[in-house]
Amino acid sequence: MELPEVIIFSDGACEPNPGPGGWGALLRYGSVEKEISGGEPETTNNRMELTAAIKALQALQKPCKVVFYTDSQYLRKGVTEWMAGWRRRGWKRKDGELANVDLWMALDQEIVRHQITWNWVRGHAGHPENERVDQLASRAIRRK
Repeated sequence: MELPEVIIFSDGACEPNPGPGGWGALLRYGSVEKEISGGEPETTNNRMELTAAIKALQALQKPCKVVFYTDSQYLRKGVTEWMAGWRRRGWKRKDGELANVDLWMALDQEIVRHQITWNWVRGHAGHPENERVDQLASRAIRRK
C-alpha cells in the first residue's frame, strides 16, 4: 500500500538562548496545510528544534512518507548520522551524557512510524516555508 506523502517544515527559536523559546511547523498534504506551534518559558534553541520535529510527526495520524525540511544541522545530523550510535550506547555519546536525551528518545519513537527523508535548508535565507515556520516559532515565544 502506498503511504500518503506529507511535506513538513519545522523551526525552533529561543530569545535569548537559553531563555523563552518557541517552535513552529507547517505540514502539507497535497493542497491542505496545517500550522502548529508552541513554546516554553525556559528552554534552548536545540530543544525547540527537536520539539518542533516531534510535534509535527505526532500530528500525523497514520504512517506517512515524509519529506522533512529543517534549518537545524543539529536535528538533521542527529537523526541521520548520530542517533544510531546513541541508541546502541544506551542513549549516550561516546564521551558521556547526551544533551536533550528525553527529546531524542521521543523523536526516535515518532521516526519509526514513518519513511522520512531529511533535508536541510539555510535559515534566514528567504526560503518561503522556512521563513513561515520561523515566524510561527517567534510568535510562540511572545505568547509565553
